[in-house]
Amino acid sequence: MSFIVAIDGPAGTGKGTIAKLVSEKFGLLNVDTGAMFRCVTLAMLQQNIALEEEEKIQALLSDIQIELKEENGELEVFLNGEDVTSKIRTPEVNAFISGVSSLKIVRSKLLELQRNLAKGQNVVMEGRDIGTTVFPNANVKIYLDASSEERARRRVRQNEEKGIHMSYEEVLESVKKRDKLDSTRELAPLKKAEDAIYIDGTNMSVEECANVVYKIIEEKMKNRLED
Repeated sequence: MSFIVAIDGPAGTGKGTIAKLVSEKFGLLNVDTGAMFRCVTLAMLQQNIALEEEEKIQALLSDIQIELKEENGELEVFLNGEDVTSKIRTPEVNAFISGVSSLKIVRSKLLELQRNLAKGQNVVMEGRDIGTTVFPNANVKIYLDASSEERARRRVRQNEEKGIHMSYEEVLESVKKRDKLDSTRELAPLKKAEDAIYIDGTNMSVEECANVVYKIIEEKMKNRLED
């Protein structure tokens, strides 16, 4: 039987970093679902496909190839054979991704890919609906949160490191808009699963947050062995 850790929460809470650390510590396959949605978003932008052009989106999804590879401890993302690790993190993709991720045909396709990736594997998967929709029977469910202001500050720092220049006010507005879109969409909205453990990381370092998550996972693994 596989062991699955689901980490959900809004953008900018450090879910990806925590998932990576969990993957390394426990030897779990790390599946970045956000990167997968970003790949579809980038492909649509490259082909000038609008959200309402369902036939074109269906054609794009029918032969899309998304690969996630670990290289020297870093996740590399490939779209149809091209390394798009940096391209999927641009402001253009950020602005378009909520609309793309709310499309039923996109979510259905990626749900299929995500479940296939996890078959027979011990997995940590982060996103917005992992514990509620993708893996409702996950062994561990974490809901990682932080204030919108703190998440905006983190995103500004990340953008500066990548040479992307946006003001704090612009980023904060983007974060709040994304939260609203993600939590109010009709299909698989962002929300805490009833049995998920809530962690507020606003005033916690990455290490502090990771240690809380480690303890939760270790306890679940211990209980599973005893069962």
